[in-house]
Amino acid sequence: MSSADPIAEFLKAVTYAQTHRVDTTPMTLATADEEGRPSARIVLLRGADARGFCFFTNYNSRKARELTANPRAALCFHWIPLEQQIRIEGRAERTSGEESDAYFATRPRGSQLGAWASDQSAVLPSRDVFNRQYAEIEQRFADGPVPRPSHWGGFRVVPRVIEFWYGRESRLHDRLVYTRDGDTWRTERLYP
Repeated sequence: MSSADPIAEFLKAVTYAQTHRVDTTPMTLATADEEGRPSARIVLLRGADARGFCFFTNYNSRKARELTANPRAALCFHWIPLEQQIRIEGRAERTSGEESDAYFATRPRGSQLGAWASDQSAVLPSRDVFNRQYAEIEQRFADGPVPRPSHWGGFRVVPRVIEFWYGRESRLHDRLVYTRDGDTWRTERLYP
């Protein structure tokens, strides 16, 4: 039996998947630009709670620019070994500076330096250019911690719809969709 709270249901599904050694962090993030042209890529889930689902990126990246122009997003988790898929649709908002700082501090030092060195999604003339930029940043912060650059931080997708899809034999799948209705959730079962 499912919970009346889809976030609790999601967290329960994550725990179950992790006991089966499924990596639950990769998720497809779909965005669209101001003209509605879609784009999708894999990002990593870095937090999920009653407020929504978080990931982090360079705010100058294509995904961040699209979310700034059109703050609607869709997420999709697909756990093949469990024949389970979870789809989320909602509004994207930036996380607070404090949340971004806290997560940035947990990243490996090389990833922290890379956040400074990379102009994510921009055209790179050659790998040598990036390697030089990285070396310069490495030198700049050689004597201490690496602070979070202002152009880097998180997004939270605040869910409006969450669908749980469970694979069944003969493609007779089980689908349960939760739709936000004010402060509560409406639950409906969908045909396979």
